[in-house]
Formats: sequence, structure tokens, C-alpha cells
Amino acid sequence: MLFDTHVHVNIDQFDEDREEVLQRAKEAGVEYMVVVGFDRETIPKALELAEKNPAIYAAVGWHPVDAIDMEDKDLEWIEELASHPKVVAIGEMGLDYHWDKSPKETQKEVLRKQIHLAKRVGLPIIIHNREATGDIIEILREENAAEVGGIMHCYNDSADFVQECLDMNFYISLGGPVTFKNATDPKEVAKIVPLDRLLVETDCPFLAPHPNRGKRNEPAYVKLVAEKIAELKEISFEEVSDATTNNAFKLFKINS
Repeated sequence: MLFDTHVHVNIDQFDEDREEVLQRAKEAGVEYMVVVGFDRETIPKALELAEKNPAIYAAVGWHPVDAIDMEDKDLEWIEELASHPKVVAIGEMGLDYHWDKSPKETQKEVLRKQIHLAKRVGLPIIIHNREATGDIIEILREENAAEVGGIMHCYNDSADFVQECLDMNFYISLGGPVTFKNATDPKEVAKIVPLDRLLVETDCPFLAPHPNRGKRNEPAYVKLVAEKIAELKEISFEEVSDATTNNAFKLFKINS
């Protein structure tokens, strides 16, 4: 049994075959998933999917690329939705210095506001980090994000920062890049992260794992991620799938 902790099956790339995608996931052993809503359009769709499917949960938050678009009413809306019985996390939130749509200072402000929100509602946070590790860690420390903890989503950074994230009560989630032939950092991370602090995800439709790299990703492919981690850790696939699923249940406070 697998738990894909980060999917975007709520976006338009899945409009033509969403039910088939969910069925393929089930056939691959993916029993649970968290659908992430990250703006005004995707949040309602995440909730709709979670309400229709007993094994699907939702996260609600505001993506850093679109930080410049967030208004106070959006933050209030997210806080209201946090009480929904199928909402298990706030996010994804974070910093993205690759794209230049939102100024860095605006991104930081929106990140801090969402951490405050998560602490008020008592939910873990999902962190998006692209080319911003130093600032991410600094803000998480300053805001005492360890109080709620959460996920370093699709961790694709150096193994050097793993312990700092673990010390702040965060789980490390690995996705497709751990299977890429030329990706050394995720492989090293997979080897050193304790099994009880590890999660798996697809971030679909992005970052499809080998041998599907370059194609649309989907939740069924999280099995390829778990298999690669098992190979790197020199343990069984069952150990990885059981541990990561149990970790997700624990983090999201889901009764299996």
C-alpha cells in the first residue's frame, strides 16, 4: 500500500482522463493521496476530489510563484477551509527563486503569514523550495515552524541540509528526481533519511520518474519512486511502502 503525499490531479492536465488516472493509481497499490490546492482555482477542485473519494485528502495553501496575487481575503478563506474534515495540511507554501513573477520579499511575507495560519489551526505545512534553501530554513527557524512541522516537498537539495529539516520536525518527501540517472543529491538523501521520517510523492503531473521522464506524471508512478528508494536503502519495497504510508498517516493524523 502506498500513499502519494503530493498530487495535482486537480489541474486541467487531468481533465480528460482524471477517473482513469485515479483507477490506475489504485491498481498500482496507491491507496491514499493528498491533492494540493495552491490558488483560487485549484483549491476548490482539491476539496471536491477529497469529498468524493474516501481515500483522497486535501491540502490548501498559496504557491510562492503567485504570492503577489494573494489578498487578505484569500488567507482568510484558507483559514476557514482548514476546518474541513478532509483538509490535512496547509500548503503548498514556500519560496521559489527560479521564476520571477513574485518579488522575493513578497514571497517571504506570504510564507510567514501561512506559517502563522498553520499554527493557529494546528495543521502541518507543505514547503515548496526552489533555489531558496537558506532563506527557507531561516524563516522556518524564526517562525518556530517546528511547532506544527510538516513536509519538505519533493526534496531536491543537498544532503547537507537534511538534518536541519529533521530537527525542525519536518519529514523529507522524495519524488521522481530520485530515479533520474544524473541526479546525485536525491539519491544521497534517500540513503541517509531515517525510514521513519521519509515520505514519497509524485508532484504529478510534473517530474515523472524514470523511465517516464518527460511525460505527464501521475500517482501510479509513485511506485517507481518507492522501488528506487528501496534499492538505494538496500531494503525491501514493502518496508519502504509500509513505512512511508504509516508516516503519512501519523503526520496527517489519519486513522488508517
